[in-house]
Amino acid sequence: MRKHIMSMTYQPKIEPVLSGDCLQTIRKGRKFSVGDEILLHGWSGRPYRSPWSWRKRVTVIETIRILISKTGIAFPQKVIKLMWSDGACDRLAAVDFIDPPTGEALWDVLFGLNGAPDEPQEYQIIRW
Repeated sequence: MRKHIMSMTYQPKIEPVLSGDCLQTIRKGRKFSVGDEILLHGWSGRPYRSPWSWRKRVTVIETIRILISKTGIAFPQKVIKLMWSDGACDRLAAVDFIDPPTGEALWDVLFGLNGAPDEPQEYQIIRW
């Protein structure tokens, strides 16, 4: 079991995380495993330049490896590929509290943070 610190800066997601309604996030890489502990936190002002405003400890109960590209999300373990406009991407966005809950808005949030990859890149759906 490893311990991680993860900030939450996407405003529509913060209250649902604190209330326990939002139980997942999507992050670049493959750093998380089932059983890992995450200390989630927010910022009191500008991210990375201000004190933390809240904290919440969670334990990872599931991770799902995905590949994200400009065209969509691939689930390599199930040989499934979804276009950003697919209803399944909309449902994934809704569970992740993306506003509005669409695959296209999820694309905007993910690439706004990490930049659009030229080639598919590994991400994880992390659930607690």
